[in-house]
Amino acid sequence: MTVKLALSALFLGLVLGLLGALAKTSPYKPLQWLGGFYSTLVRGVPELLWVLLIYFGTVSLMNRLGELLNIPGLELNAFAAGVIALGLCFGAYATEVFRGAILAIPKGHREAGLALGLSKGRIFSKLILPQMWRIALPGLGNLFMILMKDTALVSVIGLEEIMRHSQIAVTVSKQPFTFYMVAAIIYLGLTVLAMTGMHFMEKRAARGFVRANQ
Repeated sequence: MTVKLALSALFLGLVLGLLGALAKTSPYKPLQWLGGFYSTLVRGVPELLWVLLIYFGTVSLMNRLGELLNIPGLELNAFAAGVIALGLCFGAYATEVFRGAILAIPKGHREAGLALGLSKGRIFSKLILPQMWRIALPGLGNLFMILMKDTALVSVIGLEEIMRHSQIAVTVSKQPFTFYMVAAIIYLGLTVLAMTGMHFMEKRAARGFVRANQ
């Protein structure tokens, strides 16, 4: 459940982060303000509060929607609320990582694409995106490590992930040190696996760049 939650929030966060970065680097002021508002608002509120606000704040909204659709008892479950909350937070920080990566790409690359007659879409997908990904990957890796540990916050709304199971075990056994230590070891193991995966991804993303400098 912890891995499923982290990967789902990662996917949502990457989409939101990329959209936020494109908005902040857009030549249009309204989009810049929208991207800046999103990243500032979300980063200014603790992740735990976002989890609680999204889970409990949607109760009345979902009830009203259920009444309109004639679906009694419609509600946002703990997993969906956790994915949305953590994805929002990851996306806000990823916005700044992607934005920095986009700004690090020389403008001459875009101009070269235009000179070759490429459309803006192909310039982004073939020239900008691969370079942006390589530059942003280390920062995104660090954010994913934080995201893995932040999944523990969703235990407060009843999602049965590692931390929730640890709390239940502690309540039953009265051995807090034992089960919280086991939870710490599991989180550490997941972090090491994620770090290993990120290392290989960074090496793969930098292959052409390394050859060009040899």
